[in-house]
Amino acid sequence: MSVAPDTTEPTTTPDSYAPTERTVPTRSKERAHYDRELVHSILDETYLCHMGFVRDGAPVVLPTLYARVGERLYVHGSTGSRPLRMAGQADPGLSVCLTVTHVDGLVLARSAFHHSINYRSVVVHGTAHQVTDPQEKRLALDAIVDQVVAGRAADSRPADAKELAATAVLRVDLAEVSAKIRTGGPNDEPKDMELPHWAGVVPVARTYGAPIPSDDLEPGVELPEYLRGL
Repeated sequence: MSVAPDTTEPTTTPDSYAPTERTVPTRSKERAHYDRELVHSILDETYLCHMGFVRDGAPVVLPTLYARVGERLYVHGSTGSRPLRMAGQADPGLSVCLTVTHVDGLVLARSAFHHSINYRSVVVHGTAHQVTDPQEKRLALDAIVDQVVAGRAADSRPADAKELAATAVLRVDLAEVSAKIRTGGPNDEPKDMELPHWAGVVPVARTYGAPIPSDDLEPGVELPEYLRGL
């Protein structure tokens, strides 16, 4: 099943996703957020998600690349992979749960119990459909390349017909979505405040090293500006 890209714009777009039974956490409800712009910002900052589904009655979770295009997530895969085949054969599709997480800090408390991490995460519940429309498939694959390195899709050879046939893409609409965020320092018990143990936050950030050119790179091919920007 495939649906061509929707080019129509809704007259109004809600600022937030509607909470559901699956998107309201049972603990630390104050950390849950449904703001659309916030959810998009968390999704757009990285490119690796974990996709969970049920296979033969047992849960399976796979890491995979993804990209957001408007209110859709596109997930990359091989035509031979089990979830891609299941999504293509199932009607109305494959039920999945996609998760994205950023670790922003290690929270070290005076007690072992109150150790934690500062994080930003998004959980998406939905139905995955295999993309078969050629135009939508090219759009999705370009978006996935640019999600990893912005500007790269235009600076590489597009997939040919054979490569497109060997590549599969899943589409999941953003409808049942929530974000969850923790910030701040440790939440130590009052009785532990005078213990002689260091407490605080160790910030965590993603960094990139200097690009290493391929050994067979043609002479004169300069490092592109979008890589300098990393």
